[in-house]
Parts: sequence; C-alpha cells; structure tokens
Amino acid sequence: MTTARDIMTPDATCVRSSETLVDAARKMVELDVGALPICGPDEKLKGMLTDRDIVVKIVAQGKDPNRCTVAECAQDEIVTVRADDSVEQVLSVMSGHRIRRVPVIDGHVLVGIVAQADVARALPERQVGDLVETVSSDSPES
Repeated sequence: MTTARDIMTPDATCVRSSETLVDAARKMVELDVGALPICGPDEKLKGMLTDRDIVVKIVAQGKDPNRCTVAECAQDEIVTVRADDSVEQVLSVMSGHRIRRVPVIDGHVLVGIVAQADVARALPERQVGDLVETVSSDSPES
C-alpha cells in the first residue's frame, strides 16, 4: 500500500506565528512555494498560511504586511493526514476539503506535505485528473 509518506515532500519548512507576513512571503519566494505550515517551537503544526491568505486577508484590505504577523492571517481550520494514511485517504481528504496541499503528520509532528505536484508524480493520470478537477472548481485555496 502506498502511503502519504511515500509520496510527500519531506522536511517542510515552517513559518512561526510571530513572524511578519513579509518574512513569510520572502520565505515562500525563496522556497518557490505557495503555502507554508505554521509550526510552534515544538515543531507541532499550528496551521497553514497561503500566498492567497496574505493577499486576500491583508493586502486587499489595506493592512501593512510588515506589521501583521502570520498568526493574524492563518487559516482557521487545520486539515492534515497521517504519514501512514493510504494514498486513497490522502486523495479523499484533499478532494473533500478541496485543497491543493495537505500537511503530513507523524504523531503530532509535521514530517512533510503532499501537494498536487506530488500526487501528479506518483499516481496514475486518472487519479491526478480527478483530484485537479475537484480542487480547482471554486477551491477555497485558489
């Protein structure tokens, strides 16, 4: 059985809730990613921050991203999969929540992220197409 651990991108870089959004955005550019997990000092996942969150919740409302922290912009709901969850479970979570990426935890510690690109590299074309179609239709993470 193929698991989340088998297809995930390991060693996800975290952003701290106390960091400014400008710092988080710079980290996104440096890593060439559209989202970062928010971790506490214990490396436990506290949430996710997307580039869209920064634009919609801060920039579009005229707030200063130099003065706003990651905590002010983080998504409310934390959706995760376990490292040993099957790929089918991962796809179900991503489709059900219409998300393009999902953090992978082992116990309570973040160990990686499964993104659409990871799914595309690891799974048959039909499964990839189904996922992309589902999450792309009015996705909250667009």
